[in-house]
Amino acid sequence: MKRVVHFARAIVFVLLLILSSYTSFSQSFTTGNGKVELGFGLGPAFFLGDLGGSAGIGKTFVKDVDFPLTSLCKGLFVTISPNEWLGFRLAVNHAVLEGDDKEAPNKGGAERYRLQRNLNFKSSMLEAHFGVEFFPTVFMEQYDGLMGKFRPYGIIGIGAYHFNPKTKDDSGNWVELQPLHTEGQGFAEYPNRQVYKLTQMEVPMGFGFKFYVKENMFIGLEVMHRKLFTDYVDDVSTTYIDPLLFNNYLTPDKAALASQLYYRSDDLNPTSRPALDEQRGDPKENDAFFSTILRMGWRINGNLSPNGRAMRQLRCPLYY
Repeated sequence: MKRVVHFARAIVFVLLLILSSYTSFSQSFTTGNGKVELGFGLGPAFFLGDLGGSAGIGKTFVKDVDFPLTSLCKGLFVTISPNEWLGFRLAVNHAVLEGDDKEAPNKGGAERYRLQRNLNFKSSMLEAHFGVEFFPTVFMEQYDGLMGKFRPYGIIGIGAYHFNPKTKDDSGNWVELQPLHTEGQGFAEYPNRQVYKLTQMEVPMGFGFKFYVKENMFIGLEVMHRKLFTDYVDDVSTTYIDPLLFNNYLTPDKAALASQLYYRSDDLNPTSRPALDEQRGDPKENDAFFSTILRMGWRINGNLSPNGRAMRQLRCPLYY
């Protein structure tokens, strides 16, 4: 947890440094001299975790995406920019993240262990982030308005998200997994396994482009990856525990559910049981997710921006 705090402080420091250094390059930081853009985004979101995945051992990033479990990410954003090459964004997004061992292909490789594990989860995810956008090609543009301009950009920021992994029990009811302590989180026998929090920090980073179809309207595409600091978005991370421990820490009802859901291979083979401390997940890689979003936005004070003032000056005078 200390590493997370130090990393977050470093990100905040960098953002504050950008904000403070900007004053040496501009006359003022006001929406009157800059611009405000509002918009929304829609597109697919992909979960990257311990469940499901491609053939062989687990892989990182897009090599392990389960496309059948793609969900729709939707969100709103507002961007305040002191000039045309720098923007400060506040965004809120929602998606449903899923992982299922049944999506692993059956090719006889290491993925067969995930198929036998037979675990799955689903979680609603709500996030909010603050990001810094940088548009490098602005310095090569002519000062002749926005319409028809194509602007690639990069973005990095800091945010928070809320998740709550669930799965269906044998009766088909959705069950929250965090209260079941499926890997002994919080148990005295496993002092290094803390109960994970359902609201955590993230570092969003990505790239995209804007294309201005009008002076005050743009469309664009953005790919954004979220670096997370937990391996428990899907409630799977380390090794199997002795299921008898559930009786020592949970109510009888929850202990019965935990014994049923911490290992689902017995749904396929009733005599199958995991060995104590056998691998359940891969703690060396934290979970993550990314999205590919089609964005649309509007500049609500375009006439006050530098481009807006330049366009007004280029107009022919009117005579009455």
